[in-house]
Amino acid sequence: METPTAPPQKGFARFLGVIERVGNALPHPATLFALFAGLVIVFSWVFSLLDIEAVMPRTGEVIRPVNLVSTEGLHLILTEMIDNFTGFAPLGTVLVALLGIGVAERSGLIGTSIRLLVLSAPPRLLTFVIVFAGILSNTASEVGYVLLVPLSAIIFLAVGRHPIAGLAAAFAGVSGGYSANLLLGTIDPLLAGLSEEAARIIDPTYLVNPAANYYFMFVSTFFIAAAGTWVTEKIVEPRLGAFKGEVEAEEIHDLTADERRGLWWALASIIALTALALWGLIPEGGFLRDPETGGVLRSPFMQGIVAVIFISASVAGIAYGLAAKTLKSDADVMKGMGDAMSTLGIYMVLVFFAAQFVAYFKWTNLGLIFAINGAAGLQALNLGPIPLMMLFILLSAVINLAMGSASAKWAIMAPVFIPMFMLLGYSPELVQTAYRIGDSTTNIISPMMSYFALIIAFVERYDKKAGIGTVVATMLPYTFVFLVIWMILLAVWLVFGLPLGPGAPMFIEAAPVGG
Repeated sequence: METPTAPPQKGFARFLGVIERVGNALPHPATLFALFAGLVIVFSWVFSLLDIEAVMPRTGEVIRPVNLVSTEGLHLILTEMIDNFTGFAPLGTVLVALLGIGVAERSGLIGTSIRLLVLSAPPRLLTFVIVFAGILSNTASEVGYVLLVPLSAIIFLAVGRHPIAGLAAAFAGVSGGYSANLLLGTIDPLLAGLSEEAARIIDPTYLVNPAANYYFMFVSTFFIAAAGTWVTEKIVEPRLGAFKGEVEAEEIHDLTADERRGLWWALASIIALTALALWGLIPEGGFLRDPETGGVLRSPFMQGIVAVIFISASVAGIAYGLAAKTLKSDADVMKGMGDAMSTLGIYMVLVFFAAQFVAYFKWTNLGLIFAINGAAGLQALNLGPIPLMMLFILLSAVINLAMGSASAKWAIMAPVFIPMFMLLGYSPELVQTAYRIGDSTTNIISPMMSYFALIIAFVERYDKKAGIGTVVATMLPYTFVFLVIWMILLAVWLVFGLPLGPGAPMFIEAAPVGG
């Protein structure tokens, strides 16, 4: 007898069908960026003919479009193409951070840590620990999808609970809680790099720290884990009822002696690195502080946070691998780094075209003109910070239904919205936070999310009739609750003007726009 699942409403099913068809009809993100780059060139010519302009706040400078359909424009496109690619801010940061994550993943440190966290959870806290582990696993997101999601279903079945509920809880943490974490991952420097590129349309010296959203992310982790637990136990599990499928419960193996020894070695290495970092940061003349001001916010440590991620993940991964005997030689370490790089082939293609699009957008002044005129329109609405950010969160959430890649969407949206909001006095870090909330909450109901098909396959093991509608109907309560919780949390942050991360204010000096 198959697991009973309530069919989604017809109207909602039609809506999902439209979203799926629209998303499937979109070209590959890399192709999309190539098309956008071409459109920017065409629009630069059209707007220059129409003599569209904007007046720069504060300076009164008249900003006009720069025509790329010209001899000078052609020369610029040809001579700067390579520098656009190699100088694209997110590229190096992602590559370096992923090298360290690759070692930790290859050695088995990440997978074993997740198993330990879930297996050692008391029965009363099992759901919370699974959602919490899912959130932490998005530091290296593939591990969460391919290991934690199916493992959670197995664990729930082993303790007599519905396996799809366990699967849903893990999926909610890994994907729905993508913008919460106690740790920095590869997505943080990636989005920060895109935000920095966009912010420099307005301020060429603006820096966005990869840890810009860390305080908000840290606090969000506990709220989202608690919310995911409540949805699982109060809504999802009662709706699923008792599991009556034919899948037998599997035996869950405890950690081996080698794995436990590896975790102790990894922990010791992290403690040693933490002590070294504190030694360099706590004393007034610490060697990791800013040598000129003695501060921490602009210190080499904060500016080199990507290098810190690489070193920490590499050292912990190597320590684990040596103790657990999963790394036999230096060749295994390099293989882990190589495997991590091998997953980035299509990402490199996407970055090439995204870099050209962002550069053209900046050269033509179109981003600045849109930002000034758009900011004037938003200012005229006089919405205030909370309604404005809530609307932007909802916009990001809706766009995510049709375009799954967080970085691809942000590369398109950031050059438009960050300059626009900067002119109104909102920091790039705040705009990035609002975007991440919207992007995360609809991941779990978006058929365009890259792992959605894998999740359907996992669910089908326990419910042969399952499909997109089954998964979406199961995950939709998480989307609504996460969206409400995160909106309230951001509203509280806005009311009190709290920093979003180290050196990351909520607001910057606004400029009078319009006229």
